[in-house]
Amino acid sequence: MKISSRGRYGVRLLIDLAEHMDESHVSLASIAERQQVSVRYLEQVAVILKRTLFIRSVKGASGGYTLARRPEDIIIGDVLRKLEGDMLVVDPPLPHVQETKLQKVIRQTVFDRLNERIASVIDRKTLASLIGTVDPDESYMYFI
Repeated sequence: MKISSRGRYGVRLLIDLAEHMDESHVSLASIAERQQVSVRYLEQVAVILKRTLFIRSVKGASGGYTLARRPEDIIIGDVLRKLEGDMLVVDPPLPHVQETKLQKVIRQTVFDRLNERIASVIDRKTLASLIGTVDPDESYMYFI
């Protein structure tokens, strides 16, 4: 499993919006400049995040985007699943395919456990925890 640029940029977009919550809205151009990513690509990611109700748009000449929920209510696992699809290391066996004993053991002892661990990490992290507004011990904010 590899998280694509869509997933990485989507999380970065949300973090940027959360860090600028004191503003009524933020333009994608300013986010793209701060994050050093393509504004065209951010537009594509923003469409998905808006459709899945993580962000909302502000119309007009000086429009932009804002979070549709509080950072504490945005779970990173939910965001990644909307942007990437399932977060499984290996797809589950098809219903009509019979696994061998070896395949079943490998799936249960390796792949299923990896899937559980990945889910436990991404489903415990909220947007607020990534920007340091909830639990300072769990935050990855650093100061120079």
